[in-house]
Amino acid sequence: MQKRKLSATQITYLSFGFLGIQMGFALQNANASRILQNFGADVHELSWFWLIAPIMGLIVQPLVGHYSDNTWTKLGRRKPYFLIGAILASVGLILLPQADLFIAFLPPLWVGTGMLMIMDASFNISMEPFRAFVADILNEEQRTFGFTTQTVLIGIGAVVGSWLPYVLTEYFDVANRAEEGSVPLNLILSFVTGAVVLIITILVTVFTTKEYSPEEVELIEKAKAKKNDQIEEIEPEKKAKLSDIFTDFVKMPETMKQLSWVQFFSWFGLFGMWVFTTPAIAQHFYDLPHTDSSSESFNNAGDWVGILFGVYNLVSIPVALSLSKISKTLGRKKTHMYALIIGGISFLSIYVMPDRYWLILPMIGIGIAWASILSMPYAILAGAINPKKMGVYMGIFNFFIVLPQILNGIVGGPMVKYIYDDQAIFALILSGVSMLVAAALVKRVKDVDDVVTN
Repeated sequence: MQKRKLSATQITYLSFGFLGIQMGFALQNANASRILQNFGADVHELSWFWLIAPIMGLIVQPLVGHYSDNTWTKLGRRKPYFLIGAILASVGLILLPQADLFIAFLPPLWVGTGMLMIMDASFNISMEPFRAFVADILNEEQRTFGFTTQTVLIGIGAVVGSWLPYVLTEYFDVANRAEEGSVPLNLILSFVTGAVVLIITILVTVFTTKEYSPEEVELIEKAKAKKNDQIEEIEPEKKAKLSDIFTDFVKMPETMKQLSWVQFFSWFGLFGMWVFTTPAIAQHFYDLPHTDSSSESFNNAGDWVGILFGVYNLVSIPVALSLSKISKTLGRKKTHMYALIIGGISFLSIYVMPDRYWLILPMIGIGIAWASILSMPYAILAGAINPKKMGVYMGIFNFFIVLPQILNGIVGGPMVKYIYDDQAIFALILSGVSMLVAAALVKRVKDVDDVVTN
């Protein structure tokens, strides 16, 4: 049995929930550091608070991946997980910027951190089953197009989420300042909007896309195992156990091991960007030697960072649409390598930009790298994984996304304080170096079903 071929519209519906997920992520990535500083966090402490995100991913995604591989309900195999995750994430989105409402019980910084933890755990409950869901449904021929379509939707959601606070302030006169210890109204309204969009987009995918039944998955697995001797058959009568996660980790395909190092250095760089861009821009381009989170300049810098993050996500949309065609000419490996080189050089160039408006230029390069990071590794990986293990291996693959973030979260703050003399711009320079290392490591990766046309 072969997987059915989907139309472009069906593939769009298949991945539509990613638009809402990424809108929520974008709101978090562009504004969480700012919100935490509003609640009293110092700049060198930010990476420690951001540790919550990768730790939640490390714990949640492999577990959810394992159970989603072995869950069959009337709703489907993966759908229950990303639907529940979306509902919980929406709660976190609504409550994170309003943590000061709970100051009668706990300090707002503690509540804000707790809401960040709930939101991250919930995003992780949605994310990996969703990635496995896309890989489950699409055949080999459409896989690259499917993951690039997913990247387009991620880009749209991220642009809307990143720009929304700025748009509310500039065009609807919503305040972007608040009294000390509180979050501006433009952020609160943006997060509530993100929660609504997240639920709606997830429901679109749930109601428009049909999953394969267990019997169909078995037939597809047998057909692929026969075609590709590198994929090990799974005993159908063997009942999956939670401890299988550790066994699967040891037995991960060679391609996955090679990609793990590429992912490690790619995401080490991205984490540095998400945590330190706001204080870096505030210090380096708004002349704030010691970031004052209640000042007008700091809030203007925060809004501008939202615009910049929207730029790199906006750029990722046309790039993602082009990646499928480019990879057929260059191959997925070279395509990814060149994208990472562009991203690394762009990070390094931030330091020498003459003013904040010129920062749009490096963000274009970072958008090229971002588009490839969200699609090429997964397109390469999916061809090396047994269909029955897609969920757990997508979850395990996430180790190599969260571990570098945990490392950066531990050392990033102290490095800013003790090595960079509180100048967060140097954290972005390190991100560029890390991205270039990732590009060099792509050469070692074996893509088992890459097809290059000349």
